[in-house]
Amino acid sequence: MPRSALPDPDIKEDRRNRASGEQKGAAGRSLIDELEASISQRNIGSKAEILRQITDLFVAGSEYFDGEQMTLFDDVMSRLVNEIDHSARVTFGETLATTANSPPKVTRTLALDDSIDVAGPVLRRSECLDDETLIVGAKTKGQDHLLAISQRKRLSEHVTDVLVERGNQEVVISTAANTGARFSDFGYSKLVTRSEYDSELALLVWARPEIPREYLLTLFETASETVRLKFETSDRGKADLVREMIKQAADQIQTKLREYTSDFAAARAHVEQMHKKGELTEAQLCKFAELRKFDETVAALSLLADLPVGAVERALVHDTGDQILVVAKSIDLSWKSTKAILVLSGANSEEYLDRFNRLRLETAKSAIQFYRLRERATKAKQNSR
Repeated sequence: MPRSALPDPDIKEDRRNRASGEQKGAAGRSLIDELEASISQRNIGSKAEILRQITDLFVAGSEYFDGEQMTLFDDVMSRLVNEIDHSARVTFGETLATTANSPPKVTRTLALDDSIDVAGPVLRRSECLDDETLIVGAKTKGQDHLLAISQRKRLSEHVTDVLVERGNQEVVISTAANTGARFSDFGYSKLVTRSEYDSELALLVWARPEIPREYLLTLFETASETVRLKFETSDRGKADLVREMIKQAADQIQTKLREYTSDFAAARAHVEQMHKKGELTEAQLCKFAELRKFDETVAALSLLADLPVGAVERALVHDTGDQILVVAKSIDLSWKSTKAILVLSGANSEEYLDRFNRLRLETAKSAIQFYRLRERATKAKQNSR
């Protein structure tokens, strides 16, 4: 046979690809035809049964479907779920709650259903929900929905911000007890504030291993003696520390807490090294405060103002903003730097602007010098015991 009459290998490969594409296209059209036909059914019971069959088909083959087919399932399920009765939606929600890679649109619809029986399983267990959907649910739905969200394996800071602000006691306790939850500064501040009159919540917040030290200090400071004793027995790792804190005064308590936290030792060493090199400037202090680096800010302000760390820390955590004004003015800090420190401490900085402008440098220096003398006398008295 002449060479020109032999089939070209490239032509054969092209034919195979075209045939394969036609088969896939036919399969896609068949699936589309079947799913679209289901929408035309008018009987609610029939639609529920069709949705069940479609769900079974999806669960069985979801890992093999391409993007177009996944979108098709999502569209059809979304159209059917609104036309079935409550009990059928509950069953459907329970199925999708544990289905990996469930269709996003219909999963969101179930999660935002007004019925907790429908939404609950999805909110608690579905790994296909994004933060946006969870936040919408947390902001717009009732406490049962918030409770379900609080029980998820993982919660981002954006979601817990809403839960600790809108949630009732049960929701907030559930969120604080969730080891997979993460909290922002706003979230921790809310938790500590709500813990003041809720011993159960206070114990849960105290037990969180990652709680920033400044919030741990505030939590301990605002707790009753009874709650402090519960703190002591709630965590063996902190028992000796807490027993010592209960016996000692505020500065000694802060010292022990600093020793318990290795982060502060590292931060203090870093700041002291900067100070030795002449790099610890007002601009650097301001940067620490603006970046919410609590330990670095305390250590820097202590060195620049020549004050004990405990005194500076107490000013930021427990005292009013007036004490911060005096310390800042005594070393001639600008309002920008002072404001950053006030914001870090949780104070409303704008309330102190007028007082900052009226406070004289000489007055602040005299007040700080008196304070230094008093601190030294107190320390000498303690050492002589």
